[in-house]
Amino acid sequence: MRNLSTLLHPLPRRPCSRGARLGGSVMGLSVLLMLAGCGAPSLLAPDQPTSLVILDEQAAAAAISRYRAQHGLGPVVIDSSLIRAASYQAGTNAKAGRLSHEIGGTFNARMAEAGFGRTYASENLSAGSATFDEVLARWKASPEHNKNMLMPQLKRVGIARVDAPGTRYKRFWALVMAGG
Repeated sequence: MRNLSTLLHPLPRRPCSRGARLGGSVMGLSVLLMLAGCGAPSLLAPDQPTSLVILDEQAAAAAISRYRAQHGLGPVVIDSSLIRAASYQAGTNAKAGRLSHEIGGTFNARMAEAGFGRTYASENLSAGSATFDEVLARWKASPEHNKNMLMPQLKRVGIARVDAPGTRYKRFWALVMAGG
């Protein structure tokens, strides 16, 4: 099982991030990535079959809110834009069969697209956990993930799980959190 964590405000841009947003054919993107020095063979692997899992987002937000309250912080609410952002990132990771905050584009770019480009934001990724309770326990136990969930500025969350049965980890989670 794996966890990845990222925090926005501010994040440096990697030289290859612009190429990942240019669009075009897979071959053109591959050439751009290789020229930029950030191409990786695993990015060119065929997509894994995936399926979005229906979650009880309200229950997840309530559990995160209870945890934040134990630390003297305010609650969070579900935000449909952040659910879409989480679904997108969990899906791109599941299709690739690995965890990365950069597979679906830079975190800054994805948050701007979701309408949260100039606010505090963070993202927790994980792979392998079968239930929300399992993944939440793992994020609490990880110092960086825990720090993300306990950012005082956070008010909104989106969570998603996408399954990719043909991959090593089988289940890919994304929790995207933002302020105001």
